[in-house]
Amino acid sequence: MKILVVGSGAREHTLAWKLAQSPKATEMFTAPGNAGMAKVAQLLDIKAEDNEGLLKAAKDFKIDLTVIGSEAPLANGIVDLFEKNGFIVFGPTKKAAEIESSKVFSGALLEKHGIPSAKNAAFSDYKKAAEYLKTQKPPIVIKADGLAEGKGVIIAESVEDAQKAIEGMMQSKAFGASGERVVIQEYLTGREMSFFVFTDGKNVAPTVPACDYKRIYDGDKGPNTGGMGSYTPPPFFNDVMGNIIMKTIMQPTILALADEGRLYKGTLYGGLMITNNVPKVIEFNARLGDPETQVVLPRLKTDLVDIMLAVIENRLDKIKIEFDDNAYVGVVMASGGYPGSYKTGYPISGLDELDKDIMVFHARTKAGEKGKS
Repeated sequence: MKILVVGSGAREHTLAWKLAQSPKATEMFTAPGNAGMAKVAQLLDIKAEDNEGLLKAAKDFKIDLTVIGSEAPLANGIVDLFEKNGFIVFGPTKKAAEIESSKVFSGALLEKHGIPSAKNAAFSDYKKAAEYLKTQKPPIVIKADGLAEGKGVIIAESVEDAQKAIEGMMQSKAFGASGERVVIQEYLTGREMSFFVFTDGKNVAPTVPACDYKRIYDGDKGPNTGGMGSYTPPPFFNDVMGNIIMKTIMQPTILALADEGRLYKGTLYGGLMITNNVPKVIEFNARLGDPETQVVLPRLKTDLVDIMLAVIENRLDKIKIEFDDNAYVGVVMASGGYPGSYKTGYPISGLDELDKDIMVFHARTKAGEKGKS
């Protein structure tokens, strides 16, 4: 099979690396990819948001399976376009992916179907949002409604900071159109965990869970990022908790989306808070997580191509998905200043001198002089 992975992050690098291990994978392509992915796939100079360009590439290279790694193409409806043109593609449709691309929709869905989650209120009017904040006790969670690369969440330690947050989102357009509507959410305490499932819209199969670290500095002091590190397995997780999460959150959410006419096929990522052994949803993502994918997929023993084809062909219940018992830790290295303004283009060296048990997954790196990324 000729396989195309869409995206340029470390998540997509990990996906391409894992897919390339399948005996079914004869040729690998990535768009736009990165310097690290060039070792396992041919890079195509096409942006992940360029639906028409990606479709043309799928036709030109006769792609058999397209895997959408990042959220923006899903929100742009790339799955709908590929399916309309007869291509096999892994990922949810635009309507189904709205569980991530709209925090307002997601919150309303969970409330309507009684799925345990943080309480939230949605606003498109700045003055009403500001008035509502006066009734809340800090810490207060402020979220931009739309996509913001994992950075559209602010945990305000005071009402004044919360006011500045909604002003930045709604009036100063810090996150562009994504912040035109905001969700003001209850602050949950406990242990945060990422829980992933594969689903064909009816059958739901869990992967192994992971934990990630969102804030930039030690002690959870800095602003939220797209993720600074991750590990698996969480020491507090057990099979009983996994069954509770499946029965009260993941399976009901897939059924709820189907009831709403939004059949969900692909990977669903639940960002959960575990408080006194009771899991609640913080948010959903319509794809695998980054940086969690980098520690979850190395544990996967089952052929990932087989899993994805089972999802696409509505036979997920016919495949056994297995993971090993090893523990993995992922550490993210980023340029100083991230997640604010930061410089890029720094050379990366020493990758050939690492211990054999260390894997490196690249995010948006480019080949430079003497092949350095």
